[in-house]
This record gives sequence, C-alpha cells and structure tokens, in this order.
Amino acid sequence: MSEKKSAAQQAIGDITPKLADLTDQVLFGDVWEREGLSPRDRSLVTVTALIALYRSDQLGFHLKLALENGLSAEELAGAITHLAFYAGWPNAMGAAGQLKVVLASADAPQDH
Repeated sequence: MSEKKSAAQQAIGDITPKLADLTDQVLFGDVWEREGLSPRDRSLVTVTALIALYRSDQLGFHLKLALENGLSAEELAGAITHLAFYAGWPNAMGAAGQLKVVLASADAPQDH
C-alpha cells in the first residue's frame, strides 16, 4: 500500500525533496503544531501575511486550509476587505479573486 503524499511532496517533492521534507516536518509538523495559537488563528495570520506581502502562489492553498481550520468565507472576505486599506488595493483584489476560486471548488467547506 502506498502512503498518501503531502501537498508539499506532490508539488515539489520530485525537484526539491529536502524542501518538501522541511515543509512537512518543520513547518507543518512543528511550527503549526505549537501551543499558543489555534490552527484557526494560525490560518488567519498566515493568510493575512500572504495577502499583505502579495505572496499569491501560496494563498489559494492557505485560503482552503483556513476554511478547513474553521474560518468562514465571510470572515476571510472581511479580512481581505480590511487589508485593502492596510496592504493595498491590488493585494486585496487578487486575494478576493483567489477566495472566489477556492469557494467555487467542489471540496471547499461551505458556510451554511
């Protein structure tokens, strides 16, 4: 039986296996599991940083993770709107577009 590959292993494991391992073991295995912040709060902080720094390559993944970690679509939309005034209009517009795509995907958690 083959073990399911992590998102990092699937995305970059073939070209940068050590970076994929560090992503799995250190970033998500240690940093994301530390006490002090809930996964929901870590997701909000991460999404905010990615939007503010215009790091759109990772944003879609983290928007989906934020939904899985308990943030609602309305909360993410509110954060994006708020960030328009602090991180820049283009950053917020790009993030809004990515949130729309994530919410339209079949496996995204939906608010009820």
